[in-house]
Amino acid sequence: MTDSSPEAGLYAFAEEFRARPRHRYWLHALLLVATLLSTTVVGAGMARSFAQNRPIDFWESLTGYQRMWHEPSYLLPGLPFSLTLLTILLAHEFGHFLTARYYLVDASLPFFIPFPSLIGTMGAFIRIRSAILSKRILFDIGIAGPLAGFVALVSPLVAGVALSKVVPGIGHSGDLVFGTPLILRLIEWVRFPGVPVGDIYLHPVARAAWVGLLATALNLLPIGQLDGGHILYAFLGERTRYLSRLFIFILVLMGAFIAYSWLVWAALLFFFGMRHPAIVDPHPLGRLRTRLAVLALAILLLSFTAAPVS
Repeated sequence: MTDSSPEAGLYAFAEEFRARPRHRYWLHALLLVATLLSTTVVGAGMARSFAQNRPIDFWESLTGYQRMWHEPSYLLPGLPFSLTLLTILLAHEFGHFLTARYYLVDASLPFFIPFPSLIGTMGAFIRIRSAILSKRILFDIGIAGPLAGFVALVSPLVAGVALSKVVPGIGHSGDLVFGTPLILRLIEWVRFPGVPVGDIYLHPVARAAWVGLLATALNLLPIGQLDGGHILYAFLGERTRYLSRLFIFILVLMGAFIAYSWLVWAALLFFFGMRHPAIVDPHPLGRLRTRLAVLALAILLLSFTAAPVS
């Protein structure tokens, strides 16, 4: 026989709360500081190239790790890029985290991943450590991150484009060619009417917002464990697994004919991101969440670029 009294319920909740893993604040803080450093090094290289009207040189940016020990002030011009990027990533992850906490779903604080890459990081993520039994909760947690991140990047994107400049041929003179999402092109058209995309040199703040757009678009892809996969699963349930495979195949085609980087994403998602925990919940999502899903699709179209970097 089970005890259904209020005292028993409170006792069970307290026991569950004590059993939950504690936040390792030192680890989250350490990863955040390390990512701030790695993105600031990249940002310093971007700022140096921007000031000299030279295309971004990734290998020169890597030398900043050595230079910062002899000249710490070298890092200061990189802060506009790093702080903007980390703010956008934090907004995205805390959108997930706070929504999960609202529904009493056990979730970790964001883990940042510092990495000496083109942008200085491999992003951030949170861990969901308890089961999600409702499609509405899954939908709300999944969509909260992209919505929060997109809202956080709009102002830096506008400000960064305003600080950008026209340098004829700059977009095609370096080793790297960056794609232009639709929303960025619209803002560029307002700021620089009639100027070709390849002649606009984005300020590091705008480049940080560009990274935020890329992260938003990738997360909204309707595949498996991505935010877009959670949103799609909330509507279609187990049928999502077949659509995920279809979209993986589309990424493979894009990798073969547009940009090789999509092959890497297709492989990573196929081997590590396809499984989705089953949720048995017959309740409909309702009109409001349907409209939010349409909004998420609009954000995906505004943020997506077929060839992010080539």
